[in-house]
Amino acid sequence: MGILADTAAQSGLETSKQMTDDTLLALAMGCMAFADGAMDQGEVASIEAFASTLPEFANGCFAKPWNESGKIFNKYEGNMKEAVQELKHLSSPQLKKKAFILAVDIALASGDVDKAEDELLDTMKMVMEIDDIFAKQVTTVLAAKYCQ
Repeated sequence: MGILADTAAQSGLETSKQMTDDTLLALAMGCMAFADGAMDQGEVASIEAFASTLPEFANGCFAKPWNESGKIFNKYEGNMKEAVQELKHLSSPQLKKKAFILAVDIALASGDVDKAEDELLDTMKMVMEIDDIFAKQVTTVLAAKYCQ
């Protein structure tokens, strides 16, 4: 560990290489919402609503992870397929599953899934090592949630 990283770790500061699970969950939702090249207010509202139901963001502590996920997003200059590579750093298989569920929910909540969203979900599935059976179960259940 370098001197700056060592000092930061000892003082409790977060270095740019450290990403929290909270930030990565926010990144998963944000990337999916922006997969089509734009994020409208409805998608932001959906993300905030989903976040409010998660224990990671209890007590309204979503702003910091959301802002941190924006920094990751900006690092990749809006390239979603590159940005979601960071999701491999989620600390457990359960959190990877949660991120995948949230991404599918965001994609379906918009009313229509386009090719970019579908391809991004495939990339997320691969990066987070989500098995086919789980992915199919998630998409089947959430598709039923949004069917009319």
